[in-house]
Amino acid sequence: MPQYKAPLRDVKFLLNEVFDYPAHYASLSNGGEATPDMVDAILEGCATFCEEILSPINHSGDLEGCHFENGNVTTPKGFKEAYAEYVAGGWQGLSHPTEYGGQGLPMSLNLMKSEMMGTANWSFTMYPGLSLGCMNTVMQYGNEAQKNTYLPKLVSGEWTGTMCLTEPQCGTDLGQVKTKAEPVGDGSYKITGTKIFISAGEHDLSENIIHIVLARLPDAPKGTRGISLFIVPKFLVNADGSVGPRNPVVCGSIEHKMGIRASATAVLNFDEAIGYLIAEPNKGLEAMFTFMNTARIGTAVQGVAHAELSYQGALPYAKERRSMRALSGKKDADQVADALIWHADVRRMLLTQKAVAEGGRSMIYHAAKLADNMVNGILEGNQAKYEDYDNQLGFYTPILKGFLTEMGLESANLGMQVFGGHGYIKEHGMEQIARDARISTLYEGTTGIQALDLLGRKVLLQTRGKCIKEFTNEVIGFAKGHAFSGGPLGSMARALIRRSLQWKWATLRIMLRAAKDRDTVSSSSYDFLMFSGFVMLGYFWLQQAVVASEKLAKGGKETPEFYKSKIQTAEFYFERLLPRADGHRKAMLATSVSTMAMDNEHFVMG
Repeated sequence: MPQYKAPLRDVKFLLNEVFDYPAHYASLSNGGEATPDMVDAILEGCATFCEEILSPINHSGDLEGCHFENGNVTTPKGFKEAYAEYVAGGWQGLSHPTEYGGQGLPMSLNLMKSEMMGTANWSFTMYPGLSLGCMNTVMQYGNEAQKNTYLPKLVSGEWTGTMCLTEPQCGTDLGQVKTKAEPVGDGSYKITGTKIFISAGEHDLSENIIHIVLARLPDAPKGTRGISLFIVPKFLVNADGSVGPRNPVVCGSIEHKMGIRASATAVLNFDEAIGYLIAEPNKGLEAMFTFMNTARIGTAVQGVAHAELSYQGALPYAKERRSMRALSGKKDADQVADALIWHADVRRMLLTQKAVAEGGRSMIYHAAKLADNMVNGILEGNQAKYEDYDNQLGFYTPILKGFLTEMGLESANLGMQVFGGHGYIKEHGMEQIARDARISTLYEGTTGIQALDLLGRKVLLQTRGKCIKEFTNEVIGFAKGHAFSGGPLGSMARALIRRSLQWKWATLRIMLRAAKDRDTVSSSSYDFLMFSGFVMLGYFWLQQAVVASEKLAKGGKETPEFYKSKIQTAEFYFERLLPRADGHRKAMLATSVSTMAMDNEHFVMG
């Protein structure tokens, strides 16, 4: 089974050579402590924790799963001890304010930490991961008393948090939320209702769980305009900050899932549980988007994580397993057969995984810089700066979440394929990666929802295509500087310019058609998102190839294999993966007629 090894060389390549994170951190008001030496120490400490503590309990946690009895959840063997080490290491508060016990470092470092942890053990990472959105929501919308009550223990990791949105009758359509919030008269509310699919909703890792819950006040208007947001702790909190009596929040069951089996997904029943309003009445959904966007970027990391782990499992197997002879002649003449890696189709699969993992990591790290600048706008009290970077990040978010999770799932399946029949056997751990990856395209908004958010909301409604124009101008501006270069760089740059111009033109055509046919938005959105993702990933691969080429040209003491590998992976991406964008372009420009023409009665079986 794959034993995770943190890809620190690639991480440092992106940080120091592609994105110049040292200069970026130096420009931030909260980046002074993030010196190169400090960043290296954090990354290497996290790598050790992931490799030695989290990775060894990934497979065993999947086999054992969580245990549920009488409303209580017990996590698999080793999880409680691992979480105690996580808390002792101060990992939870890495990027949260020092006034609440955090280390006050930039948000991007926390994202890098999450990627390593998620690759090593995604189920475990779900427990502290859900707390981050809870913490960010309280930090941005909570009053001083709420911040002082909940943040210190959440930041330390002694308490964890959740997001409670979905109910049995509604998933994405939160306008159907029925959970009620009745005012008590002392500033608190009695919360009654049922929430489902609550990740980390019940467990034995922390002494308290702070639920962020969507509910309706008695006089609330219908639909999404009538939803408020509440803090509902599992245990009420005493005046001195200690854990008080149990709140009537009861876990009714946990889901029996396809994957991430060591992460408890709970049904929570709120029976007049005491809750506290956070943010303004009837504006809970707006505040919840802080939580949801945090979770969506975190889910995008899952696409990279599963591509990386599957690649780490498939690569050594392809080098060791022998089958047949290469078509171009014997490669391992002293062996009974050649290693799998000599076969072109196996190399296709490995290079696809590598291109998705390393290219996706580059996309995430760029977005992390935007998140740092967005947070810095808040810290500086610069609303214009905050909104600018929030809008930029809002454009990236559906592409990162939708595209990277789809490609991460494909990469996980390719890892199984490299193993052949052995990939289907539990002992090798490859099928677990595929099962764990499957949920990533579903939760925090399915790929279809992300596609509608991108095309319908971000492109058409909010910016009238401006976000596409600005991003493609950035891409074309970069690519033009290399379009007349010789060799692969010039070819890649010209291909990227051509696809960027297609992106602009296609956006305009869809906008014009949508004015007459609203179904165009829905019927075109998936292919629009995937086209966008392939072009965006090409941009980040070109950046890596340019830097690698410059490093090779300068020479130096460092061995050139790493940089050559970057250029060759980029070439593979542009020749074998980016052309998929052509099919998505043709599909997204088709009318909605073939999709919508069939009468519902004609959808029959047999």
